[in-house]
Amino acid sequence: MTDTEKLAHLLDKLLAKNCSFAVWALPGSNTPEILLTDQEDMIYPSQLNKLNGQEGFVFAPYHIEEDKPLVLLKPGIYQKGVDAILSIDVDQLAVQNTAQQTQPKHIIIQKDDYLKSIETTIETINTSKLSKVIVSRLIPHARGDESLGSLYMQLLQQTPNAMVYLVNLPQAGLWMGATPEVLLKSEGKTIETVSLAGTQSRRSDSDYSWHTKEIEEQAFVSRYLLDVFYRFNIHPYTTQGPETLESGKVAHLMTSFRFAAKKLAHKLGDFVADLHPTPAVCGYPKSRADKFISKIEQHDRRYYTGYLGPWRLNESVRLFVNLRCMEITPENYVLYSGGGITSRSVPEDEWEETINKAGTLLSAIEAVQKK
Repeated sequence: MTDTEKLAHLLDKLLAKNCSFAVWALPGSNTPEILLTDQEDMIYPSQLNKLNGQEGFVFAPYHIEEDKPLVLLKPGIYQKGVDAILSIDVDQLAVQNTAQQTQPKHIIIQKDDYLKSIETTIETINTSKLSKVIVSRLIPHARGDESLGSLYMQLLQQTPNAMVYLVNLPQAGLWMGATPEVLLKSEGKTIETVSLAGTQSRRSDSDYSWHTKEIEEQAFVSRYLLDVFYRFNIHPYTTQGPETLESGKVAHLMTSFRFAAKKLAHKLGDFVADLHPTPAVCGYPKSRADKFISKIEQHDRRYYTGYLGPWRLNESVRLFVNLRCMEITPENYVLYSGGGITSRSVPEDEWEETINKAGTLLSAIEAVQKK
């Protein structure tokens, strides 16, 4: 077997034992990392700011609730690199509690209903103080007998410039994704966060033109980040962009913001708590958009548009917004996909955007199912 096949087999064995773990590869690295934790060593902080002083791998929902907790995997077994991961003796790991958890109810809406919800959203934006709202939907795809380990390796091979992950966690469930959006990156003396919004299909020639709708959509996010900076007295800072970021089947507008890490020396958890959710996944103004989402979306977002990543692991933080993701049930892959709605949105275009965004995961699923 190749190393890729060996790693896929190891992941399948971990899933067969229902081990609690996270495996991920950072954008551009192609180097997988894995953290395994005993179920009794998991931590469920009640608030985002309770992450201050902790370390491990964090998996956070859109909203923390009793049935959707913030999960922190404390470092049990941690390995980086294929050879190191393959050195793990899975046979020595105990089978974890395999009691069937209650499966969440996934509400699937048809195209006509989605288009009506977008029309309602545009009408509300035009007659209220809302400027932007993210409206999402669920896209189911039937599972076969394909290897989830092989699917993860396929996704990793297809999307090298995304945070590609697979997590299996009690209470949260089994999730896989390839997200391009940085929420927070802290390395050494610098912290970086990103304003990412606006979407179009990826071009083979990388020659992009952006319309007013996408430019405005991304500007809402940048403006919000600066409001958060003001509240935490963050200045000076540097910016780079807006520029185009290609990820999977789509491209986005992105601006990076960097500032001195000492500004948040003991308040990093508080900063993340204030930062999330950003208008890129909620809307603007945030509180109004959040209330509207709870009414217009029939499904529960669960961990979609939450965030995940290593937290103070090896003295660094790399958090990503949970986009281009899916929840894996015994019968289905349930993909989550959405788009930013403004007064300039066209409902049919928004439907197509959700299809394009889901293409990153669907193409990997179809490639593995054809083998």
